[in-house]
Amino acid sequence: MSGFSASALLLAIAMMNALEPPDLHHLRSASGWLLLGSETEAAEDLKRIDPKLHCHPDVLEVRWQIHAMAQNWDACLNIASEIVEIDPNRPSGWIGRAYSLRQIPARGLQAAFDSLLPVAEKFPAEPMIPFGLACYACQMGDLIEGRFWLRKAFSAAKTSGREERLRSMALDQPELEPLLRRNAEPRET
Repeated sequence: MSGFSASALLLAIAMMNALEPPDLHHLRSASGWLLLGSETEAAEDLKRIDPKLHCHPDVLEVRWQIHAMAQNWDACLNIASEIVEIDPNRPSGWIGRAYSLRQIPARGLQAAFDSLLPVAEKFPAEPMIPFGLACYACQMGDLIEGRFWLRKAFSAAKTSGREERLRSMALDQPELEPLLRRNAEPRET
């Protein structure tokens, strides 16, 4: 872990579910600023959170979003890796780490795919993990693998009631275009 002492890490683990006002209000306000597109205001609200809670996974997730808006992918990678280390049972850390790897030119698609693949079975109810794998596979030109993971994503989304949301995301995802275009082509009979 980069930036946090062992005692701060232990405190964060002990307090993982304990964000309370006013810190909870600052976190929600930061999330609201992100929805409005203002990472500067969001960052200001995060500064108002008790410093002992800066390594809380919920705070780190919002910090990741702030850096993602600014396209600061190295910082995103570090933050997502911290989330994975603090709470390996939180899918967002794994997803954020893979996405960050994808965005860093020296890392790329294969690194993103390889980092997400080992946790695909760990989180069978989380559709965004197989969805990410589908996107990465399609971008690497492996449409068969992409189709496999997209089917898994829809299966998980159906189970969790998020199928329509995932369908909308898939149709708007340029990475899946080769797969969707191929599925739309007429087939010989």
